Amino acid sequence: MNKPPRVWVSNDKPKAGDILRVRAQMEHVMETGLRVDPATGKTRPRHIVNHFEAKLGDRRVFIWTPGTSVAQNPYIEFTFKARHSGELTMLWKDD
Repeated sequence: MNKPPRVWVSNDKPKAGDILRVRAQMEHVMETGLRVDPATGKTRPRHIVNHFEAKLGDRRVFIWTPGTSVAQNPYIEFTFKARHSGELTMLWKDD
C-alpha cells in the first residue's frame, strides 16, 4: 500500500437521514500466492487486501471481506443512509 486510497464521498458532512454514496479505490498488487515469478521460478507470496470497513462516527456502516479473485487496485462503491451525523472513516487491511 504505497499510495493513499482515492476516495469520493457525495457529502463530506452528513447529517442524520442523508443518503451517502462512497467510491474508493486503492493501489494494491493483490497477489494471490498462486503465480510463479518467471525470473526466479518461485511462487510469489500471497499479498491481498483481506478486510475493508467504513464507519460513520463509531458505528460500522459497511464491511467487505475480499478474496483472492479480486483484481489489482480494488475499487469499491457503496451507498448508505446516515443514522446520525459524524466523520466517515475507512480502513483497509492486507496480508
